[in-house]
Order: sequence, then structure tokens, then C-alpha cells
Amino acid sequence: MLRFLLIPLLAAFMPLGAAAQDAPDAMVKRIADEVIAIVKSDKDLQAGNSAKVVALAEQKVLPHFDFTRMTRLAVGRGWSQATPEQREALTREFRTLLVRTYSNSLSQYRNQKIQVKPLQAAPSDEDVLVRTAVIQEGGPPIPIDYRMEKTPKGWMVYDVVIDGASLVTTYRGSFNEQIQRGGIDGLVKTLQDRNRALQSGKAAGR
Repeated sequence: MLRFLLIPLLAAFMPLGAAAQDAPDAMVKRIADEVIAIVKSDKDLQAGNSAKVVALAEQKVLPHFDFTRMTRLAVGRGWSQATPEQREALTREFRTLLVRTYSNSLSQYRNQKIQVKPLQAAPSDEDVLVRTAVIQEGGPPIPIDYRMEKTPKGWMVYDVVIDGASLVTTYRGSFNEQIQRGGIDGLVKTLQDRNRALQSGKAAGR
């Protein structure tokens, strides 16, 4: 369910100046075709060039994610126990984990289409759910929805719901177990170890 995540994210959040002022669903719809065209025309992305995929994500996608809020929601009650230094470390490692987890998503593109559903929200709403679906041949659509908040920086994503499963809620369960076993520092270490393992795996596969 996670493998197609990055494609609609790229489609949704590539900045285009004045387009950032549009309603979230309008922004997604207008930009989706352009981004998919980039993926189709870039053989390096399709081949899974990890450095290029990560660079693309860093430039176009990640600035539109509120990783501090995502981390706070994923850590849950343990966030209040963390020092400022621990919170910074948790956010950094969680961000790295998500980037490395999804960095191979673009190479999975096989002519899927992104369907953006009309936004069910009032113009004055500052917290919305943008619903999309990945349409694939020979399989059911994969719902991927984005919880977004309007901030001084523009619309920011703070949760992703994949086929009904909230990303931050899914991580919260495992994070709470790690905190119970080893405290906040234990969770930080677990994330660091996982990130190192993911990095080593990619390096070994080159």
C-alpha cells in the first residue's frame, strides 16, 4: 500500500508560485499530470536511482510536510516527556526514516493514474482532508488521503492516510512500545539504527 505514496505526493505539492494560493484539491489536480509526465520521461527515476529520487523529494515534496507535527502525533504522550534536544532528534530521525522508506516509490510507477476527488470543505476551513486514489490496471484503486493544515507557509501535510490507515497512528503503536522499553532515548536509538540499516542496504545494492 505504501509503494505508490510518493507519486501523488509529488503531484500534490510541487510549488508553482501563485498556485500555492489555490484550494488544496485544485492544486493537486492541476499539477498531477505535469509531475507524472516528469516521471515518465526520466529513466533514472524509473530505474530507481535512489540519489535522484531523494533529491527530488527533498526539493519538491518535503518542504510541504510539517515533520514536527507529524513526529509529535506519532510519538503521542511521550512527546511531553521529551526534552527540546530529544524532540529535535526524534523529528530528524523520523523524517529520515520516511524519506528512506519511500525513496524507491517512483521506480514503481507503471502508468498508474492519480484521481483527485473534490474537496469537501468550506473555503474558510484551515484543516482539510484531500482525498486521492491511485488507479492501477488489474487492481483496485488505492485510496491515499492527506490531512493538511493552512499555515503561514501555505498548506502543510501532517498525516497521510493510506487505504484507511493513518501513517502517524500506525507508527504511534510501535513508538509507544519503544518508549516503554527504553524511554525517549531508546526510541531515538531505534530510529537511528533503522535508518543506518536502510542506508547500508541501499549502499550494498548499488
